[in-house]
Amino acid sequence: MEANALSSFLGKAGPDAGWQRRRNRTEMGKEAGPSSYNPVNTQCSKMTQASLAVFLLKDICADPRLFVNGISSHDLHQGQVGNCWFVAACSSLTTRDSLWQKVIPDWKEQEWDPEDPEGYTGIFHFHFWRFGEWVDVVIDDRLPTIYDQLIYCHSNVKNEFWCALIEKAYAKLLGCYEALNGGNTADALVDFTGGISEPIDLTIEDYANDENLRNQLFERVLKVHSRGGLISASIKAMTDSDMETRLDCGLVRGHAYAITDVRKIRLGHGLLAFFKSEKLDMIRLRNPWGEKEWNGPWSDTSEEWQKVSKSEREKLGVTVKDDGEFWMTFQDLCRNFTDLIKCLVINTSYLSIHKTWEEAKIRGEWKFHESPLKNRTGGCTNHKETFFQNPQYVFNVKKPGDEVLICLQQKTKRTTRRQGKAENLAIGFDIFKVESNRKYRMHTLQEKVAGSIYINSRSVFLRTQQKEGRYIIIPTTFEPGQTCEFLLRIFTDVRASCHELVLDMPRYWCWNRITGYPRVVSQVHIMKAEGLKDSPPAGTNSYVIIKCEGETVKSDVRKHTNTPEYEMKGIFYRKKPEKPILIQIWNHKCLSDEFLGQVTLKGDPDDLQTSHVLHLQDRGNGNSNDLPSTISLQVFSSNILTHI
Repeated sequence: MEANALSSFLGKAGPDAGWQRRRNRTEMGKEAGPSSYNPVNTQCSKMTQASLAVFLLKDICADPRLFVNGISSHDLHQGQVGNCWFVAACSSLTTRDSLWQKVIPDWKEQEWDPEDPEGYTGIFHFHFWRFGEWVDVVIDDRLPTIYDQLIYCHSNVKNEFWCALIEKAYAKLLGCYEALNGGNTADALVDFTGGISEPIDLTIEDYANDENLRNQLFERVLKVHSRGGLISASIKAMTDSDMETRLDCGLVRGHAYAITDVRKIRLGHGLLAFFKSEKLDMIRLRNPWGEKEWNGPWSDTSEEWQKVSKSEREKLGVTVKDDGEFWMTFQDLCRNFTDLIKCLVINTSYLSIHKTWEEAKIRGEWKFHESPLKNRTGGCTNHKETFFQNPQYVFNVKKPGDEVLICLQQKTKRTTRRQGKAENLAIGFDIFKVESNRKYRMHTLQEKVAGSIYINSRSVFLRTQQKEGRYIIIPTTFEPGQTCEFLLRIFTDVRASCHELVLDMPRYWCWNRITGYPRVVSQVHIMKAEGLKDSPPAGTNSYVIIKCEGETVKSDVRKHTNTPEYEMKGIFYRKKPEKPILIQIWNHKCLSDEFLGQVTLKGDPDDLQTSHVLHLQDRGNGNSNDLPSTISLQVFSSNILTHI
């Protein structure tokens, strides 16, 4: 059958069509699906047209059910569309009751009730997470068949239809069945969970041979699995001819596998197994085809299973049949697979016993404008003249060191509803450490502390460790001039106060005619101090303060050192540039802080010398008051307020 034969076979109900369980089927006909719609494309062969049909569930079998004996990864078998990525994600979903019950809501009410056949409306609804929110997708129960057999995803049991229906709902979400042909498992995992996907390229690091590196990765995978996340693995196909070719080990290239279990398996029998400390890191995977398994060590018929007690094998559900599911060691996974995808279900609940995160979620857009100050399509750092025209977002790290998770997702585009092809731009982002008091957009390069790769996938992810301070993240397309909506999600341990920087400089108000408007912008970078007065027995706990025209910027306390490195910046928009900038160093004490010295700066835009090493002074300003301690700093000033 040609690929586009069913490319537009979809009901017409959308997320806003509404869903009422007990509405009359005739009344729902126009919303749930066209009663006379012919899914067969006129370009199909005569044989295809003769054999292709669309049946209601009650016409396919006498006793249609949503579920038969519950839900399981074994229910799913890939059909005649190249969507192993989607079926693998569904297999992972079945292992999490809380997740699949959110995707298939009110499943008991949607189930066929043989005692109340009149209550069946012939419609179903599903929830998917799309671009920051959960959407409701309504479909009817018409499914495409050839020779009375389902064409696409189907179950082992003829009268079980949840997998076929969820596939139809997801096809509707994407535009058509053809849109499922080739995709990214990470996208489906995110759409099922609302989580964030973290891809891992197993070929970059030597996970197969480096035991320490491999153990660290396994512990991270085990943590994701134990905390409700979903995981999949795949083997890259280097050429088109490699796609879905079977290797000698039984695995398939260019094919997605669901990881359905992650365990440390105890080796041995009886009391020996209980007291023996030897454990093996094991992974259970499933081929969406429902067949063709790994045939290496720890495969279904492998003699290695004799090392594990019968009770342990039963607990693991080890079966000797070609059902597509198999076990292998984590080391063998690292040897044979090239990519691992972890879908992190981020815990934001304050009532959880596990680590919780604070989430900042912002929608933005790369939007073109002819004016450089209003244009938001600047491209990556390769395009230095336009890079800072991109959207900019500021966030704070409020702990001495904190892990930050960042996910940038673009709103994918389709060429047409019939084709359903997604057009992803190459996207990424860079992170810069900026002044502690910055409130306006950045216009020159500052210290870059992290950045993502640029890739034409729906989303990019970065996990980074950062020190306390203020940061700006700049999400961009790789090329300038490209337009698209995006969703930025930032997870921190403490609320990050993330928001977009909109203004390039202080806004001009009518009262500025009286109070004055800034004429000079100055950036002060305090690097370090040396030779500070000792404060026994604990040592000096110093901090630095920058004061300028009523605004104060304060560093964190640097404990137990006479040579502190502050590495803090402040930016000031000065209405009276003739007034100096004051910098003071204090020693933090329990009752009253101790003054250690100060310096003053003119911050003259005409001063070409930006780096200074100055002796601290006491509260007097004469040279005779110089103290032996020094402070190293940089100051840059400009008459153009958008130069910093």
